[in-house]
Amino acid sequence: MIFIDHLGNTIELTDTPKRIISLVPSQTELLWDLGLHNEIVGITKFCIHPKEMFKSKTRVGGTKTIDIDKIRNLKPDLIIGNKEENEHSQIIELQKEFNVWMSDIYSLNDAYKMINDIGELVNKKNESLLLISSIKKSFSLIKKHNKSVLYLIWKNPFMAAGKSTFIGDLLNEIGLNNCLENKNLRYPELLLEDIKQLNPDVILLSSEPFPFNEKHIAELQKTVPNATIQLVDGELFSWYGSRLLKSTEYFNQLTL
Repeated sequence: MIFIDHLGNTIELTDTPKRIISLVPSQTELLWDLGLHNEIVGITKFCIHPKEMFKSKTRVGGTKTIDIDKIRNLKPDLIIGNKEENEHSQIIELQKEFNVWMSDIYSLNDAYKMINDIGELVNKKNESLLLISSIKKSFSLIKKHNKSVLYLIWKNPFMAAGKSTFIGDLLNEIGLNNCLENKNLRYPELLLEDIKQLNPDVILLSSEPFPFNEKHIAELQKTVPNATIQLVDGELFSWYGSRLLKSTEYFNQLTL
């Protein structure tokens, strides 16, 4: 069976994969939710959902700090990664020895394609189609907002989710207009003065990768006094697998 990943790489599998390593938390959780509890043999230290899987599977490093020797010892017949989340040089090294399938995701539609393609890859086509249908239904019931937004993911320096990002696409889905949409950079660095000039209606402070907290709300409120500033669950804005089923309920509960 021949498969082409999102980067145009071709892999050939002689049978349904029985030993899978996933290098991306959202895709790892997807594999588990598709029923591949026994087939998953390796995960990253950031693949924390569900707890049962995190406690029981071998961890092969971080998403960008993969331990290739650990991977060799696990003898995978399939490795699943992502262009943005994994280190290119390490993926190239793995491709010399293993079947490596890569996703490349910028939008909700890309996420649907990834779920579908992984379903085909691991012989869980019906389960993946059912999951996609459920996610689409949940997004059709989402509450819309009509406000400008700045979504911050890092501090020192401030960094935000900008144009052509998965987070940005989800913001659009809930009717929030990303005030960085006209900027060229996907994750631009910002000064407090830049944030003041942007003057968004809403500022969302993500729980990951930087752990924003209440003191950061107070700091930003001085700069943009009229903005609604909230801490938000970064997983529900950036994980593009089965966790999307939980995202819509969370979005509908936000008070913006």
